[in-house]
Amino acid sequence: MSLYEKILNKQDKISIIGLGYVGLPIAVAFAKKVNVIGFDLNKEKIELYKKGIDPTNEVGDDAIKNTTVDFTYDEAKLRNAKFHIVAVPTPVNSDKTPDLTFIEGASEIVGRNLSKGSVVVYESTVYPGVTEEVCVPILEKTSGLKCGVDFKVGYSPERINPGDKVHRLETIIKVVSGMDEETLDLVAKVYSLVVEAGVYKAECIKVAEAAKVIENSQRDINIAFMNELSIIFNKMGIDTKAVLNAAGTKWNFLNFTPGLVGGHCIGVDPYYLTYKAEQLGYHSQIILSGRRINDGMGKYVAENAIKCLIRTNKAVKGARVVILGFTFKENCPDTRNTKIIDIVYELGEYGITPLIADPVADADEAKQLYGIEFVSIDSIRNMDAVILAVAHTEFKTLSLAEIEAFFGDGKKVLLDLKGLLSRKEYEDAGYEYWRL
Repeated sequence: MSLYEKILNKQDKISIIGLGYVGLPIAVAFAKKVNVIGFDLNKEKIELYKKGIDPTNEVGDDAIKNTTVDFTYDEAKLRNAKFHIVAVPTPVNSDKTPDLTFIEGASEIVGRNLSKGSVVVYESTVYPGVTEEVCVPILEKTSGLKCGVDFKVGYSPERINPGDKVHRLETIIKVVSGMDEETLDLVAKVYSLVVEAGVYKAECIKVAEAAKVIENSQRDINIAFMNELSIIFNKMGIDTKAVLNAAGTKWNFLNFTPGLVGGHCIGVDPYYLTYKAEQLGYHSQIILSGRRINDGMGKYVAENAIKCLIRTNKAVKGARVVILGFTFKENCPDTRNTKIIDIVYELGEYGITPLIADPVADADEAKQLYGIEFVSIDSIRNMDAVILAVAHTEFKTLSLAEIEAFFGDGKKVLLDLKGLLSRKEYEDAGYEYWRL
């Protein structure tokens, strides 16, 4: 009986290593079909899952309560699985070089508990070559087994979009790859159990790794172009959103908008590709140029907030400013790698300590990572400036009267970074209105 048949018949199990925004939906989806072990080193997170609580909001509390996933922080349980999926973060260091700490650590854990006949599939975003050149040696060293003889490896890049309830694991075509045809066939069959949209078989592991890393690099470059246009049009006194609306009437115009680029993919993945290119003697020009523009947008927003305060004759130092939204994207509680913090730090350079309100964000995480405590929406009063930074559903429905209540005396400064509001309505109401 093949490994696939044993998994299907629940004689062998699948394990998911890393139960964050990516790993959790994978574990819950597979548990509807087969036996799943969900492993994470974070004991607090595991205890929440066992209580039926989903802190990620990716699948919801009901799904966690009803799932059959065996949630654990005991790595020894991984020995009961033969198909391992590694879905841990791959961030960058402060110098923008790849930080492979998590994926190396996960490889050590899997290796210590690896048995003959197993398959290890990586989902983490990496530069081409990491699976075979970095992870496999760790698996071999810690397990004492030989890759290609005692166990096999594959790569299937994650494409989950945190907070997106439409484009989910099940509805996005899954790229799969394996070290040989047999492994590729197995990986494709296993993922086909849960991915309704189907799978795409990449020619090899490096092709799959490269495909993933350029997906987000492409988006990053397109957004950087929009951000550069925003800077240019702002100097010209032209509304960028109006320009994009006009240009967007052409059938082949790409629908991108300016904004802050944070999170764990778009603002990170390009550095993995450029790092590998540097090792091979090529210095990226377009990719790194886009990164420089996007990394500077928080500072740019803060500088324009200061200019708006000056134009309305408000004192800059000690100005009362509130930022609405702190997460790296809308309707997602994740605050890690948020670019809103860049605005906070830059305002601090001018003697401004902004209040921050975010009903969606993980408040404990924000306190732990940034030392920031949120205020409630109801408590926001007597502001000199309001920065509407994240397009949470709660903020999209704010009326002019509700926003009016946030302000004190004098002309009102409103920075609408996502262009959620009507420029005309607020300018007619006497606001100093600015947006990207």
